[in-house]
Amino acid sequence: MSKKVSFYNLGCKVNLADISRIGRQFEDLGHKIVDFEADSDIVLINTCTVTHKADADCRKIVRRALRRSPEAFIGVLGCYAQLNPNEVIKIEGVDAVFGQNEKYNIPTLIQSFEKQETPKILVGNMSDIPFHTSAVSDNAGRTRAVFKIQDGCEYNCTYCTIPNARGGFRSMEFDKITEQIDKFYEEGFREVILAGINLGEYESKTGKKFVDVVRLLDEYPADIRYRISSIEPNLLKPEIIDIIEKSKKFVHHFHIPLQSGSQEVLMRMKRRYRVKNYEKLINDIKIKMPDTCLGADVIVGFPGETEERFQETYDFIKNSPISYLHVFTYSERKGTVAVEMDGVVAHDIRKERTNALRELSDIKLNDFYNSQVTKVREVLPETYIESSNLWRGHTDNYVNVAFSGKNIERGQKVKVLLTNNYQTYVEGSMINS
Repeated sequence: MSKKVSFYNLGCKVNLADISRIGRQFEDLGHKIVDFEADSDIVLINTCTVTHKADADCRKIVRRALRRSPEAFIGVLGCYAQLNPNEVIKIEGVDAVFGQNEKYNIPTLIQSFEKQETPKILVGNMSDIPFHTSAVSDNAGRTRAVFKIQDGCEYNCTYCTIPNARGGFRSMEFDKITEQIDKFYEEGFREVILAGINLGEYESKTGKKFVDVVRLLDEYPADIRYRISSIEPNLLKPEIIDIIEKSKKFVHHFHIPLQSGSQEVLMRMKRRYRVKNYEKLINDIKIKMPDTCLGADVIVGFPGETEERFQETYDFIKNSPISYLHVFTYSERKGTVAVEMDGVVAHDIRKERTNALRELSDIKLNDFYNSQVTKVREVLPETYIESSNLWRGHTDNYVNVAFSGKNIERGQKVKVLLTNNYQTYVEGSMINS
């Protein structure tokens, strides 16, 4: 019997790609995927556990789902479910909890998707979990896709639960990558974001590394541009940068986690690079590719982050060529080394520092956008806004653009002259090539 299935995703783009794969499994069995706000027979919530707020969000979403669909089967999966199934199962209304190895078998693990008198915990161990590829559209216009080619992490960062939640390193078969690229092209996607939990640690069973993936796609004839989602600074090797510098396929946009601009804090975090290495890396990129957009992740309020050490981070970012930040307020996670550390930063100070860096990020992004005004960039149109008669999209170097243009087809890359910076986006006009 066909069921109405809805999903809610918490967390990263890899999580979003995973839930999309599960949705296709249900569709293949004849079920109907509906919006989360619609009446549903089955609701699946894909969780994250990077911050304490992510755990609390899971509870809120379960309650929200039950308000919409009181009789719906509620399943919880993802990182929070894997790490703390006994906590999740106690949330009122949850019928089943699925681990990372079980989530791709949900349609067959549950015989009857009805409310359960006794909720089920279906969470196995992570020792031999296989790689499952997944992909999802990253925008409403279905022109940009997220493509997971790597999963898991084996790093020992003192604040992180991801290795326990996602398992060890595993990667997609190298010779299957271009098959999926062909499917993307046939479906109308013209940009592909390469994603993974620790993307730079990609290694196929045949020994191919991430640099080999970059080289493969750079030489592959599909008319698609490629973007690297996020890559650790110790894994962004000079060879990769050299390929991208000369590439007509890979865009000049890197997102490179920094986490802290204080060497002392980085050491407490057990990050695998030094501040001076990070500084050299991003400066080398900007020398080779001056219009590159550089994004960075920063964790604020980590134990031992004194006012002086925070100021080191602030000053490092202010004086760097970083274009924007994703700022995360440090959150204690049970089972991590950091939760036992001294030097705890008060929550109100964490909040102040978070706001300070977010304001700095706005300044940095505005400066980067200003640097692009008067330039012509390639834009992939994503959506058409009828009320303003403007297209919205992103340039190859990740500038958010609103521009005028006629007779544009989905997936058609166009040249746009960037004319005015409005801080959150840049206005432009299409030019005839």
